Amino acid sequence: MLPTRHRLVDGDSFRRASRAGRSAGSPTMVLHLDDPRTSTSEDGGPVVPARVGFVVSKAVGNAVVRNRVKRRLRHLASERLPMLGDGQVLVVRARAAAAQADSGRLAVDLDRCLDKLGAAA
Repeated sequence: MLPTRHRLVDGDSFRRASRAGRSAGSPTMVLHLDDPRTSTSEDGGPVVPARVGFVVSKAVGNAVVRNRVKRRLRHLASERLPMLGDGQVLVVRARAAAAQADSGRLAVDLDRCLDKLGAAA
């Protein structure tokens, strides 16, 4: 389960990460990584922790399939939170192939995309 403080829920952050952030793709997903570390707290540290959001459109499948894909991606992303720096925003957009992919394939694709973005430790 993804902790509440690491969930990306507001539309503006989704749009900013998708438009201004760097992206990397695979057959099952596209990742958008935004690093808005311009706003800092008084002691110089980031205001917010790393946050992750998910986009799973109807092209992936019906509601049951979309929710299953989202649960798998959420679990994989929660395991990889330490790879993200504080303040970074990651948007994971599932492609239609994610519906047929098993969790192992999704994990490999997620790791490859994170490596491409330079987010992996």
